Amino acid sequence: MKNKVLYFDCFAGISGDMTVGALIDLGADEKELLRCLDSLHLHGYRIEIKKALKNGISGTDFNVVIEEEHSHHSHHHHHHSRNFKDISDIINSSPLDSSVKELSLKIFHEIAAAESKIHAKSIDEIHFHEVGAIDSIVDIVAAAVCLNMIKPDKIISSPLNLGEGTVECAHGVFPVPAPATAEILKGVPVYSSGIKKEMTTPTGAAIIKCIATEFSSFPAMKIASTGYGLGKRNLDVPNVLRAVIGEMDYSEKKVMIETNIDDMSGEIYSYLTPKLFEHGALDVFLTSVIMKKGRPAHILSVLCGKDNVNTVEEIIFSETTTFGTRRYDVERTELERSVIKVKTSYGEISVKKGYYNGKYLKFSPEYDECADAAKKHEVSVREVYNAVTAQIKESED
Repeated sequence: MKNKVLYFDCFAGISGDMTVGALIDLGADEKELLRCLDSLHLHGYRIEIKKALKNGISGTDFNVVIEEEHSHHSHHHHHHSRNFKDISDIINSSPLDSSVKELSLKIFHEIAAAESKIHAKSIDEIHFHEVGAIDSIVDIVAAAVCLNMIKPDKIISSPLNLGEGTVECAHGVFPVPAPATAEILKGVPVYSSGIKKEMTTPTGAAIIKCIATEFSSFPAMKIASTGYGLGKRNLDVPNVLRAVIGEMDYSEKKVMIETNIDDMSGEIYSYLTPKLFEHGALDVFLTSVIMKKGRPAHILSVLCGKDNVNTVEEIIFSETTTFGTRRYDVERTELERSVIKVKTSYGEISVKKGYYNGKYLKFSPEYDECADAAKKHEVSVREVYNAVTAQIKESED
């Protein structure tokens, strides 16, 4: 399978408006985006989207402008600061696509949870101050809408450049990263290149944390297009967020987990193997080996995806006698496949067809179905296989 990958290169950090700018620059539809934002029925702001240059790089500037007369009256509007529930209501009652609503709320929840931890208040007590709230709602919903237009199969981000120095928050002057940003970015690789500014904002941090499944340097892929979202600062490095769409190839990194076992009853393997397959193992096999002191033993090898490593290791530790496992990344290339049904005198049998780069190479009848048919008709499995093969040859001629 070719995967459409969206890579965010956060060499100058990330903010909400930079994310939206980069996605528009990549081709997300502006008119459709504005239509979706209008459907939120939020007032007191307007949006400016323009092509511009930043340190000589052309990109898209997405700007949420808070209307002036609104801020003049802000002292009458104190009761207007919104909490997480108000924001959820605004998003949920809109006609937006359900996946857009879900992602927007997930991102908002990430910010609210961080603020609640910092201020030791419940999530419902956390208030988004009026101007900030409009800004954040628009940025976050816009990012979700644009991602839904681009529909990548996978989103990867570089480690985040946080910047350094201090930043002014509603509660005073804080060191960079702001407390909320630091809380949101738990588990995410970050660094500072020494620029004395807040490069990664809480909104930017929450967006990328919720959408990226992996943080790494530039992945191996074929670049299809590049977009630049412009920030508002003038720095020595371009204050831009680069977003790249590319194609990743078939071979996807999988993990091989292995352990040597020389002191366990063989019966346990027949329980262990199906359990590993149920929990995401792609392949499980045993290899006989001779260990130290001439002891016969087995290597248990389990192939799985990166997401299943912890589950698989937990099963190995709880079900076997081993005290340690080892693992390494492997590249696995899979043929593209399709399944067809073939009618034979022994009933209908599923057949898997394999393609490489779109070229048809081979087929394989489903063994279980052939075995069931053989039992039922009291013939050998080989005869059922032959019947299926004959049918396929006939249809191909």
